[in-house]
Amino acid sequence: MRWINTRPSKGAQLALMLLPFVLLVIAYAFGSAARLAENANDKLLPTLSVLGDAINRMAFVADPRTGAYLLWSDTSASLIRLLSGLGISTVIALVVGMLIGMLPYLRAMLAPFVAVISMVPPLALLPILFIVMGLGETSKITLIAIGVAPTMIRDLALKALELPREQIVKAETLGGSSWQIALRVVLPQVLPRLITCLRLQLGPAWLFLIAAEAISSDSGLGYRIFLVRRYLSMDIIFPYVIWITLLAVAMNYVLDRISAAVFPWSVLEKSA
Repeated sequence: MRWINTRPSKGAQLALMLLPFVLLVIAYAFGSAARLAENANDKLLPTLSVLGDAINRMAFVADPRTGAYLLWSDTSASLIRLLSGLGISTVIALVVGMLIGMLPYLRAMLAPFVAVISMVPPLALLPILFIVMGLGETSKITLIAIGVAPTMIRDLALKALELPREQIVKAETLGGSSWQIALRVVLPQVLPRLITCLRLQLGPAWLFLIAAEAISSDSGLGYRIFLVRRYLSMDIIFPYVIWITLLAVAMNYVLDRISAAVFPWSVLEKSA
């Protein structure tokens, strides 16, 4: 029996999935204990109990100055910015990507421009955005849109170009206009790829958000991480990083479930 032909059972899959996370927690616990044994005041690797106390303090104890529960208020502020940026990017990418993929004249004009724009490091534009748009929400949301939209546009345009030419010809033979072909032939096949693009861009979107919040903000997950770093508050930084990761994983899972529910045929194509 070759290893390449073996398949784990569902129980084994679950155990294998959890194993790296369990090993990571164990390694952290041992590392924390070792550092604290050398220096009881060490702040780099706080114990798991200290992390638990910090989570309780940030999530379930109201801040005496503002009266807010900091973890939840930071999460709300960050998610509003993130979802706004991703929403704008999605609309722009869907419209422009389909136009580039379908219309040769627009493809000749816009494809090179979008390709060049997608190569510009978005974080390099952050000072410009702050100068032009100010330090408010607009510049942060714009950074996410600029960072995410060009890549999504190129991906969707390629997907539209990959559609079999026979489908377009048949639609034209049946009297379909360009508008009807876009809505009834191209759009249904591009939408599953749009969700995939969103899933792939979640990581970069969080990166741009945290960078913007770290430089200029008074709330948000990125703001809190960079605020407490000056005090070496690793007991707050670690939980916040884990929470951001869990939020990204949850968003990825929701998008995956939406794709499977709304476009089940695309899932079958991937598994074929």
